[in-house]
Amino acid sequence: MKKRIEPSSGTSPTAVRQLAAENQLLQQRLQELITQARDNEQILQRHHQINLKLIGAGSLPELLHCIFHDLKQSAALDAITLLAVEAEFDLRRAMADLKIDRHAWPDLLLLPNMNSGDIARDRAQRPELSPFSAAKHRLMFPANRWQPASVAIVPLRRQERLLGYLNFGSEDANRFNSSVATDFIEEQASIIAICLENVINNERLKHIGLTDPLTGVYNRRFIETRLQEEIRRAQRQSYALSCMYLDIDHFKQINDRFGHQDGDDVLREVATRIKAELRLSDSLGRFGGEEFVVLLVDASSAGARNVAERIRSGIANRIFKLDSGRTCQVTASIGVATLTTDNASQPATNIAQQLIGQADRALYQAKNSGRNRVVCSG
Repeated sequence: MKKRIEPSSGTSPTAVRQLAAENQLLQQRLQELITQARDNEQILQRHHQINLKLIGAGSLPELLHCIFHDLKQSAALDAITLLAVEAEFDLRRAMADLKIDRHAWPDLLLLPNMNSGDIARDRAQRPELSPFSAAKHRLMFPANRWQPASVAIVPLRRQERLLGYLNFGSEDANRFNSSVATDFIEEQASIIAICLENVINNERLKHIGLTDPLTGVYNRRFIETRLQEEIRRAQRQSYALSCMYLDIDHFKQINDRFGHQDGDDVLREVATRIKAELRLSDSLGRFGGEEFVVLLVDASSAGARNVAERIRSGIANRIFKLDSGRTCQVTASIGVATLTTDNASQPATNIAQQLIGQADRALYQAKNSGRNRVVCSG
């Protein structure tokens, strides 16, 4: 016969039940801690992956996409904006040089005539986590945009320089408050500040390598590469593409008469007058000497001729005032060629060579016909 085990005389049934309940609570708490640890590990992994993406961004658009899309998605945020302060000028210049449409990045806030001292004066060097205030946070989240319930305003600093603010917004009023730890977002801001400064510097170096130092327009290498890219795009999207080859008439005589410094002034002014007639989508490059090439995107032969005539007239009809104090009359001859469907199936490299060759031959005809005129190929 089995002997029944009774609780010891010092342990009541109530105490046993209490111990069992406490043990169950401890097990539940332990399971919660395990779950939390796993969640934290996943958060750390996502955080690490985003940091690697940020560091690996090789261009400004790539970095902006990583901030406004990947980081926003990874951190489950409702909004991210980046307000440029001391980095504003460099960003504007980089975007202009690279022909990046600012409107394609509405969360990158470049405010005109903004005094960086005014915006930074009342802001701490550490992140500010608080409920959203329209009066206080209007620059980070403009009134014409979605307004968050709580925000984290994180300074982007590099070597005592305030590049701007990285701003997180959430519709959850409790997401950002003074009790929330800021380690992650401070580390994120530090990495983004370094990446932003690095990518701007890289883009500037890249631009310098692709521009003509005398005139500031693109060089031959860039134009040839860009032409092939535009040809592929024109083939995919079925739009017209025109190429313009321009040569300053009797430029050697200008150099011989006025000297090379004044000749350089003429080259710079010609480049300026050409650019004045172009759109943001068009590209201008100096091919060498007194020759320039223009790419006109989505421009038919007739449209390209009109642009070429405006350029020719803009050069010929206004006297050139040189830095030496002297003046001279300058004219230019222009050849125009337009991409046709006849060669649309060929490799872009071949088409580019043919298009420039056609424009060059049209330029030769313009020279032989008396100069200061436009001739279209074909």
